[in-house]
Amino acid sequence: MTTAQTQELDVQPSPLALLLLGREADPRSERGVECPGDLPSPSDPDLVERARAAKEKLGDKVFVLGHHYQRDEVIQFADVTGDSFKLARDAAARPQAEYIVFCGVHFMAESADILTGDDQKVVLPDLAAGCSMADMATAEQVAECWDVLTEAGIADQVVPASYMNSSADIKAFTGKHGGTICTSSNAKRALDWAFAQGEPSTTKVLFLPDQHLGRNTAVRDMGMSLEDCVVYNPHKPNGGLTADELRAAKMILWRGHCSVHGRFSLDSVNDVRERIPGVNVLVHPECRHEVVAAADHVGSTEYIIKTLEAAPAGSKWAIGTELNLVRRLANRFASEGKEIVFLDKTVCFCSTMNRIDLPHLVWALESLAEGNLVNRIEVDRETEAFAKLALERMLALP
Repeated sequence: MTTAQTQELDVQPSPLALLLLGREADPRSERGVECPGDLPSPSDPDLVERARAAKEKLGDKVFVLGHHYQRDEVIQFADVTGDSFKLARDAAARPQAEYIVFCGVHFMAESADILTGDDQKVVLPDLAAGCSMADMATAEQVAECWDVLTEAGIADQVVPASYMNSSADIKAFTGKHGGTICTSSNAKRALDWAFAQGEPSTTKVLFLPDQHLGRNTAVRDMGMSLEDCVVYNPHKPNGGLTADELRAAKMILWRGHCSVHGRFSLDSVNDVRERIPGVNVLVHPECRHEVVAAADHVGSTEYIIKTLEAAPAGSKWAIGTELNLVRRLANRFASEGKEIVFLDKTVCFCSTMNRIDLPHLVWALESLAEGNLVNRIEVDRETEAFAKLALERMLALP
């Protein structure tokens, strides 16, 4: 029955029917994309002393990792801070720590478990701390995509390259199919490696799960055209692409995005330039292509921090990344006269990252101090083996 016929009968298609028709998104892949208007209020200050006491009691048995996007009340207890891959490597470099408490999101804790020893236990203070981008590519969807590529006769020409911001299942798929993982700072090196795995004129890359990082790297850093890129939509039959479109493409981009970075627009850039004359626009490569093209500087979280560290006193900056980090940097460099503002006038923080709050951290630390292991993140052996293979390929990149 067509949509027109259902309308004549005053029958509304169900959400499932719309999903199958490719006219709706899978709500499970959009978790955590709400954008509250301000940061959460601080937790009970009495919890600070409890966290300190529990961490002191655990001593060298615990190693706390804090992602840059964490709120200040949590980041103060981190032994190291950084982006997801830096933190996973830091965890692997602490074999004496029995417990790795990861203040980040689920895929980050999985990566830490993959890279740490079997005797180490990775804990995520709140299991609801996920990542909307990582959720946009499931193992079942990616397996179906590979079937589509096989039917188009190009699967043997495709090398998967998956962003660090993906589940262990997607990393394992990548490793199993001869691909590599990348971060926002080494994406070009990863793509150079991927295209070198076959005949340059025919090799293609399936980039998962962030379309913007894949597109920006291919076009901005590697000189490809937008026409070289197609977007595979897992909610449409055959990804919404014809076999000819797949065969002609060099970059097959998964239809995923970061719910925070995806909000920045060209209007945001134009508006801030009008409001703040002489401002430098510095954005993360997870932003849309038109935003990246209009920015003055583009780079990873670590690049953003280093750029601001090296910036001259009195300079003005509009930053297109997560709000917790922007506010922390604004406070850090205020004494140097550096004006640092959020790129968009609409305040937006990563709501899933902020689920790791002080109450959850205190509960996790006190539980461990009492000998109770809670919220352990453990990747199964087969998934771990293939995911680790993909991660090791990244580590071996020139």
